[in-house]
Amino acid sequence: MTREQRSFAGQVAIVTGGASGIGRALGTELFHQGVHVVLADVDKDAARATAHRIETTATGTSGEVVGRELDVRDGAAVSALVEEVAAVHGRLDLMFNNAGICVGGPTHEMTRSHWEQTVAVNLNGVINGVLAAYPLMIAQGHGHIVNTASGAGLAPNVLTVAYTATKHAVVGLSTALRPEAATLGVRVSVLCPGAVDTPILDRSGPADLPPMPAGTPTGREFMKKLGVVPANVDRIAVPALRGVARNQAIIVVPRSAKALWYLHRLSPGASERAGRFMIRRMR
Repeated sequence: MTREQRSFAGQVAIVTGGASGIGRALGTELFHQGVHVVLADVDKDAARATAHRIETTATGTSGEVVGRELDVRDGAAVSALVEEVAAVHGRLDLMFNNAGICVGGPTHEMTRSHWEQTVAVNLNGVINGVLAAYPLMIAQGHGHIVNTASGAGLAPNVLTVAYTATKHAVVGLSTALRPEAATLGVRVSVLCPGAVDTPILDRSGPADLPPMPAGTPTGREFMKKLGVVPANVDRIAVPALRGVARNQAIIVVPRSAKALWYLHRLSPGASERAGRFMIRRMR
């Protein structure tokens, strides 16, 4: 176990969207590093099943893990969970605002409900987590808030305009809060994963939203057409948490995801041309 990994031992963490994907991977690695982890997810049964699976397959010394139901769109519910965890354990060290959804397709075919749901989960869900955890961490004199954005929050991602808009907002929220929070003893980082193999790639969107038009590709189909191979989700947790331990402002995983970010920073025009190429390839 590295020095960065040892630094988490004995800490208390909440991971939203913890039942699957990146949340599950983060929760699993935190557990193996000796953290008490609360996996919070809108799917209560999946959260509990994931927690049970992590706990029963563990070997050697590890932390604790529990699954809890949480809809991050409900600010009162987020605050209640944060207060409960802090009351039980005496503190909250790590708040991972990770829950998110993605609805892709031509922007002119998306309805207002697609936009509203995306904003409600991806942006307001993060805001609710910050509103709940930040004052508590200021009061206790320490803590680390980690907001999950995306590589789409650092460079434009075509055919996912609503998603990209919310992820840019999460990056802006995190980087703007970071210096202010540092003066009060609280750390803030933003996690920006690139193409990662999670269940979100196989979904066209939440079940309670109107279906996108027939033929709209899933994220996995979109990547396949572009020749992009998503990274194994279980292999990004360690480098992501290494970035958290080192208090990096922007944590980009995997390393290959930095290419589009650098391209956009160096040449926005080239980034736009790449976007046009992707759209033509999809059509």
